[in-house]
Amino acid sequence: MEAKQNNTGAERSQCIPKLRFPDFNGDWERKKLESIFSISAGGDIDKNNVSKVKTDIFKYPIYANAEKNKGFYAYSDIYKFDKEVVTVAGRGVNVGIAHARKEKFYPIVRLLVLQPKQEQSIYFFKNSINNLNLFIESTGVPQLTAPQMSSYRVSFPTLPEQQKIADFLTAVDSKLQALKKKKNLLEQYKKGVMQKIFSVEAHGHASQQDNNHASLRFKDNNGKDFPDWEEKKLGEVAEIKTGKKDTQNRIENGEYPFFVRSQTVERINSFSYDGEAILTSGDGVGKNFHYINGKFDFHQRVYCLNNFFNHVNGKYVFFYFSEHFNKRVMRMSAKNSVDSVRRDMVFDMPIPIPCIKEQTKIANFLSAIDNKITKADTQIEQSEQYKKGLLQQMFV
Repeated sequence: MEAKQNNTGAERSQCIPKLRFPDFNGDWERKKLESIFSISAGGDIDKNNVSKVKTDIFKYPIYANAEKNKGFYAYSDIYKFDKEVVTVAGRGVNVGIAHARKEKFYPIVRLLVLQPKQEQSIYFFKNSINNLNLFIESTGVPQLTAPQMSSYRVSFPTLPEQQKIADFLTAVDSKLQALKKKKNLLEQYKKGVMQKIFSVEAHGHASQQDNNHASLRFKDNNGKDFPDWEEKKLGEVAEIKTGKKDTQNRIENGEYPFFVRSQTVERINSFSYDGEAILTSGDGVGKNFHYINGKFDFHQRVYCLNNFFNHVNGKYVFFYFSEHFNKRVMRMSAKNSVDSVRRDMVFDMPIPIPCIKEQTKIANFLSAIDNKITKADTQIEQSEQYKKGLLQQMFV
């Protein structure tokens, strides 16, 4: 992007952005949104006008306040808008998030619709609104009303400059969406190959016959089959223990990782173990799995698998454990206020064990996919930070 920097406070006070394309100059206008848009809120729709499936008749999208799929809800045989507009979520956890629309659609459940009173770039204003610091009413459910939205002031340039900015940010968004799609495809691919490698019977129990005939098997360096897999219990391939620390021991900027009963990893200034380990929560379990090789500590309701026995690859165990824990252990968990797991349940969880060479090949293969996912995740985070910086500098 070729842009000129406007660094003086005087220029800034004249409603000029800090970062600007060189073809443009002069102050931006500043007005309330009600002067630029007609603003209305979506309402209810008769269930007879709704279809979850798109047909020749039910072909108009219905949008609500959700962020997923840009708020898509279903299809309708009627529409309320057929011009370029900006929609803003007016209720719920996504309140304040704006999207540009240029299709016939029907808005529902308090989705705010901003229709330009004269030609404007809806993509420019989508980004402008997403860059606003909106005050949100909180009365149980966060909400933003049409009168509130109308009162916000925004700064904007002439239409050609709006379009130039919008085109540039659309290209940034396209790159970001491509990275997210790449990450999603890698995650789907990993899940698919894990299912083929760790094939089990439908009811979740492994069998010798099933493991010996997994739909994806590795070969040795001479292209020959590895030996048949054995079945063992987790307690036969690793030690299983719980921690001795509580969350009161955590320190915000502690030196070592502190694994607690959530996916978030806290910090602590002590460690009780130094080496390779797998960790998961004993309460509210089913989602939180961690692999580490180094110094760490862990909560008293976190299970730690470590000291893997001879001819056992810890990373292989991690991949199998995290993929099959819900099927093999969680279905047996005690049903209290939250799902909980006893040590004996983890100990008795069956696990297929190939020879160490095949374990290593499986672990290395899946680790390579994980590295690609992590790389894509890093690129997504960097792109989001880049865009955030652009929004702060390109808008007034």
